[in-house]
Amino acid sequence: MNPVIDLLKSHRSIRKFTDQQVDDTVIQQLAEAGQGASSSNHVQAYTIIRVTDPQLREQIQPLAGNQPYITGAPEFWVFCADMKRTTDAIGRAGVEPQMGMMEQLIVATVDATLAAQNVAVAAESLELGICYIGGVRNNPQEISELLKLPTHVYPVFGMCIGYPDQTPDIKPRLPLALVLQENTYNDSNDQALVEQYNADMERYYHERTGGQKSSNWTEGLKPMFAGKLRPHMKDFLFKQGFEGK
Repeated sequence: MNPVIDLLKSHRSIRKFTDQQVDDTVIQQLAEAGQGASSSNHVQAYTIIRVTDPQLREQIQPLAGNQPYITGAPEFWVFCADMKRTTDAIGRAGVEPQMGMMEQLIVATVDATLAAQNVAVAAESLELGICYIGGVRNNPQEISELLKLPTHVYPVFGMCIGYPDQTPDIKPRLPLALVLQENTYNDSNDQALVEQYNADMERYYHERTGGQKSSNWTEGLKPMFAGKLRPHMKDFLFKQGFEGK
């Protein structure tokens, strides 16, 4: 197999890290790898906030789901969608920018995500582990104030980075036939494939927890449609200049 493909297929979230710090040279390599990501029209509409202040991390942790690895990981980065830099550059060029467009929100969010995934892959290639922290969107206003994020910038997610102190099993992915389709969208066999996948996930959870957890993929979706809806995001994004026009 191709070693890059092997690396990509071996991804797992790491939530327990050793005390070994990440060297400054590696930090630079990770950031540069992030910059190598594709970007719509080369606008590079993102900023990465590397949170090194322990007190600041202590303040962020309860706002982002109270996940202990936010303070426990050697590195905690926040990936921000950033349209301020482009707005300022356009203004200096003598052009009055039209802001608040939905496309700008999408472009900046996608740019930040692509950069983050490059960082994640680069980190894992260096035997580091990572864990995305979507919980920064639990209280985005408070976290934005702590990070001093200006208008036209918002925190998309965080990322814990460090040397793994655990080797969790790789979670089974959806059957390829569900996600790779040809020419047109076809859901005629979705139910059967999802039921098969639910059985695979139930076995995975049972083995991983020694029988302490009984769940599957469909059960795991429920919070995303009942609890983790984050209805505050619309008003928050509007206040940050992402009106979605």
